[in-house]
Amino acid sequence: MDFSFITDPFFYVVAVPAVLLTGISKAGFGGAVGGLAVPLLSLSVPVPQALAIMLPLLCAMDILGLIAFRRTYDARILKLAIPAGIVGIALGALLFRVVDARWIQALIGIEAVIFALNFMLSKPPPKPDGPVPISPIKARFWPAMSGFTSFISHAGSPPMLQFMLPLGLEPRTFVGTMNWFFACINYAKWIPYALLGLIDLRNAGTSAMLLPVIPVGFLLGYFVLRKINAEWFRRIATWGLLTTGLKLCWDAFI
Repeated sequence: MDFSFITDPFFYVVAVPAVLLTGISKAGFGGAVGGLAVPLLSLSVPVPQALAIMLPLLCAMDILGLIAFRRTYDARILKLAIPAGIVGIALGALLFRVVDARWIQALIGIEAVIFALNFMLSKPPPKPDGPVPISPIKARFWPAMSGFTSFISHAGSPPMLQFMLPLGLEPRTFVGTMNWFFACINYAKWIPYALLGLIDLRNAGTSAMLLPVIPVGFLLGYFVLRKINAEWFRRIATWGLLTTGLKLCWDAFI
């Protein structure tokens, strides 16, 4: 058995900022730029290995998220979104060896760019007086897409953001709901990832080397979330979605 870890310095040059950015994004903006981690890691290691290295790190961040947002989430959304997300994971597991991840990234990237630009150009939605109505169809379709793309490339945030941003949720509720959703999604990936041979001790050892970065990024993001107002949160999350969409398109076509 191989208990070693990656020793290439260039890997850590790209991995440390990737994990730091993911932690800030998950705690501060609901994962708006979290989809950049695997593309960044893929500069140094193959995509399947990047997926395997990131999974334990995402799960560790999810534990912090469940603690920080243990009472702050929208249960209406989660009741519909989590089962749909699990269906998306099952589809991703079935098609993982068949589908070219670049074309999935291209599709999600194009959708994210179009949605973000449209959202930027439109007027902010009026502040609702009560709970925002949730479309049962959208609350199942986008989370299912998120589960699928999360399994294929850990890029589940763009589909969920396309569903969540128009709801006008208060920032902490928004981030808490996203954290609860992705905690369920990420922990559900372990068995299919293991069955596909993506989990091994060398990748796990590499994940362990990056664990100290997680609380730094998460605490920075959580601090920003507590200071930011709803309008700036909306702007930054939308810009994060646009950035992620452009990066996914770049990786797919360039």
